[in-house]
Amino acid sequence: MEQENSSTEPIIKTFKSREKHMCIKRGNLSLPECDTPGIPGTVTQRTCVFGGARIVLMPITDALHLVHGPIGCASCTWDIRGSKSSDSKLYKQGCSSDLKEKDIIFGGERKLYDSIIELHKLHDPGAIFVYATCVSGVIGDDIKSVCNEAERITSCRVIPVQSEGFQDHNKTKGHWIGCDALIDSVIGTSEMGVEDATPFDINILGEFNVAGDLWGIKPLLEYLGLNIISAITGDSKVEEIAKSHHAKLNIVQCQKSSNYLAKKMEKKYGIPSLKVNFFGIESTITSITEIVEFFDHEEMKIKANNLIENGLKNLDEKLREYKQRLNGKTVALYVGGNKAWSLVRAFEELGMNVIMSGTKNGIKEDYENIRDVVKEGTLIVDDANSTELMRLLKKYKPNLLISGAKEKYIALKLGVSFCDFNHDRISAFAGFKGFLEFAKEVDAAVSTSVWNIVKTELRQKSIKEDIHV
Repeated sequence: MEQENSSTEPIIKTFKSREKHMCIKRGNLSLPECDTPGIPGTVTQRTCVFGGARIVLMPITDALHLVHGPIGCASCTWDIRGSKSSDSKLYKQGCSSDLKEKDIIFGGERKLYDSIIELHKLHDPGAIFVYATCVSGVIGDDIKSVCNEAERITSCRVIPVQSEGFQDHNKTKGHWIGCDALIDSVIGTSEMGVEDATPFDINILGEFNVAGDLWGIKPLLEYLGLNIISAITGDSKVEEIAKSHHAKLNIVQCQKSSNYLAKKMEKKYGIPSLKVNFFGIESTITSITEIVEFFDHEEMKIKANNLIENGLKNLDEKLREYKQRLNGKTVALYVGGNKAWSLVRAFEELGMNVIMSGTKNGIKEDYENIRDVVKEGTLIVDDANSTELMRLLKKYKPNLLISGAKEKYIALKLGVSFCDFNHDRISAFAGFKGFLEFAKEVDAAVSTSVWNIVKTELRQKSIKEDIHV
């Protein structure tokens, strides 16, 4: 077995240029190399700039999202985020201008214009977001001009999103482009009535209502007396976001995608922001406490104490059985940048040990956050390809992998339990009640008796494969 973080031996066998993308936490200087283009041919699990913009904007429920490119770019459009809606389902419509060879040769602007006009007649949406892709960018279609003309004709917001996938190797830029589309074309374009304004108006940024997470957060904030103008962008409507510049505070749940927007809104509208995390008991309590401290209101402080007390009531008793089975089990995280550090404390509250944390699109700030929250000796990984992930799972043998659908079968074939904390999950994990659901789902994955039957055989098979390699 390779030495742990040895100066002469890599953590696992991989390409020489990839070795520095993995490190073991040994003090405050432990950071992997990150935010670099993937090696051609290694099949990185990253998505493109277009994908990054789309997942930020897609949960706006009464908007249409038109992908200007070949049909392949929009092939996974429907329900991309797993975001739930309490009202309109329009956002679930998958729309594409479907550029063909003829359009690529002669230009696709007319086809785009006709698509926008037709969609407006069919659905009368709150807005139409038009996404540039690699192909429309290469052929030079001027989507901004087309959107301006279509908006003039329809009197509907038609918003260009300059999200050509080739702009960067990291989808983080796509997050920023999606946020720019909101700050430039939506936020600040409608006004709140004087009678609707309160001293406690807030926005929730970076909460996309995946599996209904927002619905575990809103009741907590509303109990405190906070007025939520908009959630950007989970279960939201265009008009709500358009009025979001009236907020007194932005709270930022997904810091990976929405810190950028919070900074833009502070610069343009003077709205301060707080970073929050409603995954886990300790993090939920800390978030509630910091929000209340910001407003410094006595009645709100009393409500916060009651809220925390009621949230914790009987929770330990309900969690006891899960904790007994999960205590000492090990977890590997390979997720989006924000979840790679925001989930660590939640697992520790179940008595589990996080032995690896990594992201696909991490930037330096993400890995600094991971480093600060994980324990000494934890493996930190950047942009692992499928082969690397397989070798890491074989070597470190975690009891559970938390990742997305693309990594699911790698884990299961190695006898490692799997839990999806990405867009495909169906259980909400935010808040006090959400943490109980989180514990149930983790326990169901780790404690299922199927591993008693197959795990030994799978492990023996993997050892034989290693010998042959």
